[in-house]
Amino acid sequence: MNIIQQVSTTQKAVAFTFDDGPNPEYTPQLLDIFDEVSGRATFFMMGKQIELYPETALDVHIRQHEIGNHTYSHPFMTQISLEECERELLVTDELITQVTGTKPVVMRPPYLDFNEEIQAITDKMGYPVIGSNNGGTRDWEMPGVDHILEVTREQVGCGSILLFHDGFGDRSQTIEAVQILVKELTAQGYQLVTVSELLQMAES
Repeated sequence: MNIIQQVSTTQKAVAFTFDDGPNPEYTPQLLDIFDEVSGRATFFMMGKQIELYPETALDVHIRQHEIGNHTYSHPFMTQISLEECERELLVTDELITQVTGTKPVVMRPPYLDFNEEIQAITDKMGYPVIGSNNGGTRDWEMPGVDHILEVTREQVGCGSILLFHDGFGDRSQTIEAVQILVKELTAQGYQLVTVSELLQMAES
């Protein structure tokens, strides 16, 4: 099975990714943080949230970030039928396309719950499946800004895919940590790119 946790590249570039939005409070704060450094990020959005906050989703697109498919209702995909899996992805694909005029080209399974049967569906839809290499941050558990920073810093390198959350609950620690990381990494000469841009930098 092929979940992409990191991209093999010698270019100094990382992809920040955010799950479970769009969120009208936290997503715009992240957009402002990336604007300050002319960076780009990828937002793995849930269909349900796009229905609630289409204008926030559109803002992400207008500000030239990438939107990925994170299913409609955030199920454990291996615990529902394959028909339901496909519907979760198709409905969200359509919502993203409706709101932004652009089809999503990457997906991330909720909880990174994935198997070969679901891979057949994502292959059919043409989606690379995106994981991350800083899963230990567990930022959704509010472990403290310092914890989020420490775990992420240990994993940063050329081609890192960094996972955070802008949806569900209080994301203020994540916002604070991301603000610090974005400044640090750009100061160190890293480009902040979308997942699709990072995939294009992969060495064959």
